Amino acid sequence: MTTKLQVTRPGALTTIQDAGRTGHAHLGVPRSGALDAPAMDLANRLVGNPQGTAVLETTLTGCALRPDTDVTLIVGGAPCPVTVDGRPAPWGTPVHVRAGATLDAGPATSGIRSYVAVAGGLAVPPVLGSRSTDLLSGLGPAPLAQGDLIPVGRAAEAPALPVAPPWPAPPAELVLPARLGPRSEWFTAAALRTFLTATYTVSVHSNRIGLRTEGPALERASEGELPSEGMVLGAVQVPPDGRPVVFLHDHPTTGGYPVIAVVAEEALAAAAQAVPGTPVRFTRG
Repeated sequence: MTTKLQVTRPGALTTIQDAGRTGHAHLGVPRSGALDAPAMDLANRLVGNPQGTAVLETTLTGCALRPDTDVTLIVGGAPCPVTVDGRPAPWGTPVHVRAGATLDAGPATSGIRSYVAVAGGLAVPPVLGSRSTDLLSGLGPAPLAQGDLIPVGRAAEAPALPVAPPWPAPPAELVLPARLGPRSEWFTAAALRTFLTATYTVSVHSNRIGLRTEGPALERASEGELPSEGMVLGAVQVPPDGRPVVFLHDHPTTGGYPVIAVVAEEALAAAAQAVPGTPVRFTRG
């Protein structure tokens, strides 16, 4: 019998994510996948799942689940209160949940995205090699809704756990190493200095597609428009308002606004947990 998790509270935005679907940009399909991949990987390791196994990614308000058989799961990533049938349970370490009990991962107390990993993984059908929800293209499972039933795979033998799992704290300041180009010549010398020295803040309009910033506008040296060209994860695109946007995992695969720089992929996990108002600095990478 396949274990199923019933969604009793979907939260503001909870999606199924794994390592993403790479190699399909030529078809207009973004990578998708967990925005905070290190948090996903650690959660999976602590419940005995292989790296990249599908998990739940919550946004700000968490979610609640009721298994129909006993399961072991963990809530990690952004810290949040965790309860089982209303009783406090630990965050960041595995929890055994009995059949019919409700696990509630509450609102994030810092950071944005929590990750719920279940021993055995989430066994929804893969699309183009991934179980990830892609909000831009609509591929993969829909965001969680009340009453959804999510199948769970067969759990492996329980792993030996570290005494204190090394969960990183959400950033107080987001420092993003960036390599200038490919369209940095479209901006004035003053704009390039501003980009590498000014302090921006995370905008409330950020999402899985891109981290938007508030701060000084970057002045163009070229006033024309580019034909659409390929976009990569971490591309820093500058729309007409002059405020940089850092492309995240659900970004479009093409775009026509100039890309002033590209942020190293390993720096983007911290961007997934940066709450609105967090200071952002771009450094030469």
